[in-house]
Amino acid sequence: MGTHGYAAPEYIMTGHLTTKSDVYSFGVVLLELISGLRSVDRARRPREQNLVAWARPYLKCSDRLYKVMDPSLECQYSCKGAEAASLVTYKCLSQNPKSRPTMREVVKALEPVLSMEDFFHVGPFVFTVIVEEDKVVDMKVKVEEKHQNHQDRHRQRYPDSAIHAGIVLRGRDGFTTGYTGAQWRQQRSSSYHQEKGA
Repeated sequence: MGTHGYAAPEYIMTGHLTTKSDVYSFGVVLLELISGLRSVDRARRPREQNLVAWARPYLKCSDRLYKVMDPSLECQYSCKGAEAASLVTYKCLSQNPKSRPTMREVVKALEPVLSMEDFFHVGPFVFTVIVEEDKVVDMKVKVEEKHQNHQDRHRQRYPDSAIHAGIVLRGRDGFTTGYTGAQWRQQRSSSYHQEKGA
């Protein structure tokens, strides 16, 4: 109650807490989820330190919403869902308490977002070109059914991270080998020294 960055303007002015003050605080949390940023962050540029003051104008403009969206989501979200959630957030963060929706209205507006899937799945694919006698005979693109989640992408970017319990490598002979992060580093190091000495 009264936490800096989450407290409604009228609560700061009067000290009176209402249900609409809670709606404002929920709007701040929703904005943090959408943007991936904290409500107050002194490390950001001066005009962006207060998340609500900086981001709220962008929330009602679908063509400028990308400025607020969390880049780590890598566009793996429904555009319509993002617009709907942003509009709810915009209304929750209204300066006028009477203009804010009730929590019942917030839930009603956000529930349909769960089923929105108007986005392009980014995932691994295999592109095969079949060549016979220097002529391309066929080309195939096979997209894997399983889509990568955030953990899979993190594992690819940071294979040596201590977060991952093990790394699976498939060698040229087709055999699969499991390594821990430390074993993987040691294996890479010894391979490098063998190639250098050869």
